[in-house]
Parts: sequence; structure tokens; C-alpha cells
Amino acid sequence: MVQEQEFRFREWLSSGAKGMCSWVTKRTLLPEAFWEHSRAAGREALLAARSLLDAAIEKLEAKPEKRVTKIKVEKAE
Repeated sequence: MVQEQEFRFREWLSSGAKGMCSWVTKRTLLPEAFWEHSRAAGREALLAARSLLDAAIEKLEAKPEKRVTKIKVEKAE
């Protein structure tokens, strides 16, 4: 006797997505130029993140500027 199982959409979708990812990431499916551009784009994204982090670190390490406020004082009569 065969027991029927409940259909679980998330599991079905997850299984399909994993299968598609393994199929798409095979080197033979996509041209080498795609992988070259993909690596370059990833590198550029990391360099952009590095520049943001470097700027944030510089701001944290910078000495705070001392603001001078001039106040005009009048003598009371």
C-alpha cells in the first residue's frame, strides 16, 4: 500500500531552486566571458565596500574640530 504525502510548496520550490543553481553554475553552460565579468564585478563591489569602510574609519579616527564661537559682550551701565 502506497501512502500519500502532503504537498509542501516550500520544499518543492527549494528543491527546484537548488537544482537550477547547480545546473546554471556549471562552467560548461555559461561562456567564459560571463565568468570573467562576474569575477570583475564581484571585485569592484568589494572595492566599493572597502572605500566606504575606509572613509568611516577615517571619520572615527579624526580628531574632532574645535569650534570657536564668538560672543559679543556689552558692558552694563
